[in-house]
Amino acid sequence: MSYQPHPSQPYPFQPYPHPHTPPRSHRLPRHPDAPSGELRLLRTAYRWQRRVATLTALGYFTLFLLLSAFAPGLMNRSATGGLSTGLLIGLCQLPVTCLALFLYEYTARRRVDPLVHRIRRQRRTGGGYAR
Repeated sequence: MSYQPHPSQPYPFQPYPHPHTPPRSHRLPRHPDAPSGELRLLRTAYRWQRRVATLTALGYFTLFLLLSAFAPGLMNRSATGGLSTGLLIGLCQLPVTCLALFLYEYTARRRVDPLVHRIRRQRRTGGGYAR
């Protein structure tokens, strides 16, 4: 007789999940006394922040890969000082990654941090956001 794990059990030696345990969510918990829309605004700002930084870095790298695969003639051309266009674009990956980090920090300071400070201030003063 062979051991067949339960479908909800990813590894054979882990305990079964409790039947009344709600599924985990990656969202912030909802509080009945939370200011209307404050947490939603925070989630939206944080989501925007992640997307801007991720699309900056991954978009550039994807462009580099696509050019390498579908435009080898362009990538092999001499650009300047004996460097090929492909090598020059590849070397620009580090500054673009630094730009993505800068954009992440910039959007955090501009959009996310003010919302966090406002929510924290409301929590301290008891302005409707209690835990």
